[in-house]
Amino acid sequence: MEAFVPSTDIQINVMQVSSLACVMEIEKLAYAITWARSLFETSLSSADECWVLVLNGSIKGYVIISNVLDEAHLLNICIHPKESGKGLGRHLLKFVIEKAISRKASMFFLEVRVSNQHAIDLYFSEGFNEVGVRPNYYPASKGREDALLMTLELSVDHYI
Repeated sequence: MEAFVPSTDIQINVMQVSSLACVMEIEKLAYAITWARSLFETSLSSADECWVLVLNGSIKGYVIISNVLDEAHLLNICIHPKESGKGLGRHLLKFVIEKAISRKASMFFLEVRVSNQHAIDLYFSEGFNEVGVRPNYYPASKGREDALLMTLELSVDHYI
């Protein structure tokens, strides 16, 4: 698959309640066990940063970040499965990292399923480091699944 080259056809917009139908559709296509719509609604009504990635006029992905003091925490990031492998996830991840840097965050945290090697590879390639494991963190079709805890130390000099 050809690498995606960011263009003017991509927009990253603030997620709106009106975006949730598309967001939920992508969530259900991408994950066997999904976030409930109420979790998205809670993020929208809180101080979380909620963004949608729009390509050629259609929502193709989303990301939700929680900010606490000088830390950013990736809560959810997803790209429509038909758009996977084109660089849109990297584009969205870089966007929120730059947003965290601009608001002077010093650390970026995330958890990722240990089975999600594609995402783990993306995070490592963007400078994240593995710092631990959260046992039985995620619900799975048969029980629970561990999460890899990853961090990215942020500074203008370090990342950009």
